[in-house]
Amino acid sequence: MTSASGVTRLLSAVQSGDEAAINQLMPVVYEQLRRIAKRHLAHQRPGHTLQTTDLISEAYLKLVKLQEVGGKNRIHFFALASRAMRSVLVDYARKRGYAKRGGNPVRVSLGDVDQASEQGAGEIIAVDEALSRLSALDPRKSQIVELRYFGGLTVEETAEFFGVSDWTIKREWRWARAWLHRELG
Repeated sequence: MTSASGVTRLLSAVQSGDEAAINQLMPVVYEQLRRIAKRHLAHQRPGHTLQTTDLISEAYLKLVKLQEVGGKNRIHFFALASRAMRSVLVDYARKRGYAKRGGNPVRVSLGDVDQASEQGAGEIIAVDEALSRLSALDPRKSQIVELRYFGGLTVEETAEFFGVSDWTIKREWRWARAWLHRELG
């Protein structure tokens, strides 16, 4: 049941309240969650103490706790998982005392989606705050950044998630990146 339709069926069962489906879901989606977690952690400073497995577990617990494990389909689920991982990392950065160390705004370079930068606690918070401002301005563009930059989704997968053309995603992705460059730097 590792196919896309198999994952979607499990997600539908979870949404319907099937407790057994929750236990069946994790082994099926684990490798993709691992790839997303590694992508998130690639943006952290060297020596970051949160490990891939910890990030997956914490994000999964957030999803289950919020009863958001179910979703429309697998892409929607992975988008929710990526957002939960970002939330875990932001919470982790805040708990590490970023504000106690001055909390000065930090310049952040958002390169191409395939390029990872090393971000410290302050930078992950700066990106999170910028994405929150972008979300207030244009929620879809903010979600596109989350899906592409943090979630590692392709243009095609992102377009499928929103039900729009690839061209629309490419245009909005360029606009969102330019806006973030200006905000962060």
